[in-house]
Amino acid sequence: MRYIRPLLDTAKVWRSRKNSMSTLRSFAFCLLGLVGIAAVQADDAGAPPTGEKLKPAATVEPGITFDWVHVDGPFIAMTFDDGPSTKLTPKLLDLLAAHHIKATFFLIGQNVAENPEIVAREVREGHEVANHSWSHPNLAKMSDEGVRGQLHKTEEAIVSASGNRPTLLRPPYGSISAREKKWINQEFGYKIVLWDVDPFDWKRPGPNVVCNRIVKNTRAGSIVLAHDIHPGTIEAMPCVLSQLEAKGFKFVTVSELIAMETPLPPKPSPSPKPSPSPRGSPAAKSAPARSTSPSPAPHD
Repeated sequence: MRYIRPLLDTAKVWRSRKNSMSTLRSFAFCLLGLVGIAAVQADDAGAPPTGEKLKPAATVEPGITFDWVHVDGPFIAMTFDDGPSTKLTPKLLDLLAAHHIKATFFLIGQNVAENPEIVAREVREGHEVANHSWSHPNLAKMSDEGVRGQLHKTEEAIVSASGNRPTLLRPPYGSISAREKKWINQEFGYKIVLWDVDPFDWKRPGPNVVCNRIVKNTRAGSIVLAHDIHPGTIEAMPCVLSQLEAKGFKFVTVSELIAMETPLPPKPSPSPKPSPSPRGSPAAKSAPARSTSPSPAPHD
């Protein structure tokens, strides 16, 4: 019996070790289970609620609206709204022909229906014709169906008069909502054309004022607004065209100008700030850095 007790003690130790290993295994399984649950919960936190669609990645829309175009060269577009005028537009066309200049005419549908032969002449002489609505309403205050009728009726009149389908729209008063721009572009294929030079010729300030405002504010890539239904505007055009030509500008249609578009250069990165100098040292009294941001374009 002397050797039985040690044997029993050995068996006890083995059983104890077995129990410890089982306990360790159970703990490991529990730990793995907790890690798995945490991972699932993390995935669920990032997932959308049931039935909610994932938002697509943001995409950059192609250019729809233009009021100025960045171009390499002194190219500009002269544009005339609200015509054709029975008396004034033919005089303007004669002047443009004498200068070998092509322009863009944003036409009112009612006037197109009354003067189809003038629209045909505009296209025949190389000018661009575009949609300016049927009766000059504020499109931003109209229903989609009302806007659709204005544009469709004008487009039909332009095609009937000239055989050309317009690809540009200038909303009357420049008034149009962002939502309207999108669906009009999708449905009609129109680019929306505004302007960056406005002589306010519709206020009839006189030919000299109209000329000075246009010449002063026009820059490369400008889209110049004018109206071929006001006598003062037509009277101002010899001065306008001659002075812009003297400044080296070259005239193209709006679609030609858009086709010339080049990317804007990157903005210069700000200069690093100098480390602080001890008070009274020459560096502390250095001149302030000059601004590298471009000056705003002048406007009357």
